[in-house]
Amino acid sequence: MTNTKLTTVKIVKDVYSKFKQISFESNITLQKLVNRSLNKYIEDPSFRTQINEYSELHASGSQF
Repeated sequence: MTNTKLTTVKIVKDVYSKFKQISFESNITLQKLVNRSLNKYIEDPSFRTQINEYSELHASGSQF
């Protein structure tokens, strides 16, 4: 069994709502998405740069 770490994150409501709609059709869970994204962030420098430079979410008193 894979060793796991339980964490808590805050997610923008509108973004999560849209994710839920899309994920229902594509059969991906938030857990799968997070684990795959974290792994790709670690392993793929171009993906890491793309994420680091992503600016579509605007700060509203938060760290997004």
